Amino acid sequence: MKLRNVAAPACVALFSLVLAGTAGAEDAARIERGRYLATIMDCGGCHTPGALKGEPDMARALAGSDIGFEIPGLGIFYPPNLTADEATGLGSWSKEDIVAALREGVRPDGRELAPAMPWRAYGNASDDDLDALATYLRALQPVENRVPAPVGPSEKAIAPYLTVKFPG
Repeated sequence: MKLRNVAAPACVALFSLVLAGTAGAEDAARIERGRYLATIMDCGGCHTPGALKGEPDMARALAGSDIGFEIPGLGIFYPPNLTADEATGLGSWSKEDIVAALREGVRPDGRELAPAMPWRAYGNASDDDLDALATYLRALQPVENRVPAPVGPSEKAIAPYLTVKFPG
């Protein structure tokens, strides 16, 4: 069953109108394109609290997951906060940093993104699309939400996680 938040489109429309008056119609169109891309790329499916258990908290959309992914032999990774929060999200990342993460799988500090992040597929997007997605993420209202840190393969998990089990 797919849950749908009917208030979200109205909020996005209002947000776009406000932006159109302050940032210009071109910026508003770029942000709307980025919102569309984030939706069809299902960023919220991993990066929204509660989404992985079928109860997305749309008041904190894209603010990071409270459920991680275990990758055997590598550890457990929790999808991070993608909002513009300076302390817990992408607020300190430039648009170029976000595009590099999506295209090359590398954070501003040089670390590789978690293997569950499908950056290799997203890296095939056009420059315009990645720019629009980065513009949208930078325009998101900051939501303070610190997700659990990654857990090594021999460490004990501190929060719920999903796992991949290989047959054998």
